[in-house]
Amino acid sequence: MKATKKSLHRKIWVFFFFFSLFILASLWLVEVLFFDTYYEIHKSSELKSIVAKIPALYDKENFYEELDTLAYDEGICIAVERNGLQAYHSMSFNRGCIFKGSELYRKDFVESEEKQKAYRIENEKYHNEVLIYAIKLDAYTQAYFSVSIEPLDSATHLLRKQLSLISILVMALSVLVSFYLSKNIAKPIEKMSEKALSMTNGDYHVTFQSNTDIKEIQNLENSLDEMSQEFLKTEELRRDLMANVSHDLKTPLTMIKAYAEMVRDLTYKDKKKRTENLNVIISESERLNALVDDILTLSSMQSETIPLENQVFSLNDMILSILERYQVLLKEEGYQFLYEAKEVLVLADRKRTEQVIYNLLNNAINYTGDDKIVKIRVTEKETTVLVEIEDTGEGIPPSELKNIWNKYYHSSKKHKRNKVGTGLGLAIVKNILEGYQLPYGVKSLPQQGTIFYFELKKGSTQENK
Repeated sequence: MKATKKSLHRKIWVFFFFFSLFILASLWLVEVLFFDTYYEIHKSSELKSIVAKIPALYDKENFYEELDTLAYDEGICIAVERNGLQAYHSMSFNRGCIFKGSELYRKDFVESEEKQKAYRIENEKYHNEVLIYAIKLDAYTQAYFSVSIEPLDSATHLLRKQLSLISILVMALSVLVSFYLSKNIAKPIEKMSEKALSMTNGDYHVTFQSNTDIKEIQNLENSLDEMSQEFLKTEELRRDLMANVSHDLKTPLTMIKAYAEMVRDLTYKDKKKRTENLNVIISESERLNALVDDILTLSSMQSETIPLENQVFSLNDMILSILERYQVLLKEEGYQFLYEAKEVLVLADRKRTEQVIYNLLNNAINYTGDDKIVKIRVTEKETTVLVEIEDTGEGIPPSELKNIWNKYYHSSKKHKRNKVGTGLGLAIVKNILEGYQLPYGVKSLPQQGTIFYFELKKGSTQENK
């Protein structure tokens, strides 16, 4: 059978209740079972310590005055005999004093050859057990020190009364401590649990911060807040992706369907129009394929599944190879690519670098001015190579510069043509360059065009071996 789950708040209360109960039970057990034994050991040790001081005091002139002080301060009974006659007896009349009728131990000690001896006897007057230490000060003098090793009933009663008060105090403190802990530990955790449950139901706007001063709980709250923000970003990405991709996919699909129906129903006999319609279908299919490729690329980058494969290669050869793909634009539409070939080696991921340059060129083509000029510049620095791609268009307003790297961001300046773009090019560039920690940026002035730039590490032939 499945165990019943209990709240943390309740568990803290139960734990402290039984913990306090255990402590109190232990105290009462010691009081009832071991107090008499502890009292006896303590008194015996105390009496031994007093007796050890006596030989040093015996040589003093005020020996008996010193004994009075000891008897009074320590609450013991002291007697001194010389040649069988009592020479001194303390004035304290306590339960440790042995009176006539119970003095056979003195005869035993005088007749023994020991210099010091301990006795345990029953005090006939008070009916209690007494511990006696006998010591020979010289050949004719003996001193006897006695103390009761049974605690007084009044003392025991007082201790138990104090223990009862302590029990009440401990229980009260356990309640206060459990209340404090439940408020400062259990409550924040319970609230976090409730908010985490809200997240599982799709509410990613929750925050986990509380007023707790416990470091571990603060760290947990910060981690959950970061997770909540990541979930929120993922959810926003999903919504944006669904909205934008559905729109961008719908347009070419609609065109393909419309022109395919036109070929089927109207122009299938007219070779010229049929060819034109089929070219539109092919063009839209290529656009659709490019969009899907860019979506997959961006998704892979954002999930950090693309490994970095650095190698040394000629940047000049790569740029010339990319420009070859645009020959149709050069010949049929009059575009000009101004690039001064300059041999330079770089250390980078070849495939991703090609993708960055290709996307920036596509962007420049779409936004360049009526002169249809796109400039590519490569500048060597001490340890890096600066690549700049410039168009001659209307420029980007300063207020929009920070947003242009966002996926599907639509600038207020409409581009003049849409030959090769999918709306994801700059977002892909940003993810590649940030993923490889390469400097990049954009500079733009109204009516003076825009320059996109990035830097690559310099390479050498030795690194390529």
